[in-house]
Amino acid sequence: MWFGMEQEYVFMKDGSVLGWVSDHYPRPQGPYYYSVGNDNIVGREIVEDHYTLCLEAGIRISGVNAEVMLGQWEYQVGPCEELTAGDELWMARYIMERICEKYGVSVCLHPKPVPGNWNGSGCHTNFSTRTMRDRGNKAYVDGVITRLRENHDDHMRVYGVDNDQRMTGEHETSSITRFTSGAGDRGASIRIPTDFVRNGYVSGYLEDRRPASNMDPYLVTAKIAETIIPVDQRR
Repeated sequence: MWFGMEQEYVFMKDGSVLGWVSDHYPRPQGPYYYSVGNDNIVGREIVEDHYTLCLEAGIRISGVNAEVMLGQWEYQVGPCEELTAGDELWMARYIMERICEKYGVSVCLHPKPVPGNWNGSGCHTNFSTRTMRDRGNKAYVDGVITRLRENHDDHMRVYGVDNDQRMTGEHETSSITRFTSGAGDRGASIRIPTDFVRNGYVSGYLEDRRPASNMDPYLVTAKIAETIIPVDQRR
């Protein structure tokens, strides 16, 4: 199996989100996503230092982006094979903490760092089997999704602490109590990339959007593997 993880996080300073004034919220979320400019971005120098040092350390960091809330960012690690996904995400987290010491800020991995009309933070986990990458079909993918649906509650038990505060069915999440899937659906439990659908499910991956930002990648990748490998064994 291959895994790729999208680690969302929030920079904090003096008890507030970096870039927020303590007595009022910034403009509503929206203009900060993938943005540029001093009115929309804080912490880019930290993000770029982290990216560079991860590359130098041999971590397969594959991208960074500003997220929908001011002070919220994401980096992507992977694709990685099996257990190495957990190794590399933990080291990327460690490097980020060390860099933030230099800048006098901290990293918040709580899945709902700010209550109200603001997105939470997740660690979306993309995954594929060799079958999915090389010789998949719709029946196979449907079987994988069925297994994930049948084991939804077991997954949610290991997908992060306080994840119920994030997974409300709003702010690009599904409800923690309801499993959903859909092509290109950012509000589903499992998002099926549209390119995967267009090529007839022959070659692609799936995105599990349920894991929280504070999840343990070893537990999450193990649970996904445990759930879907029986589908491969039936082939």
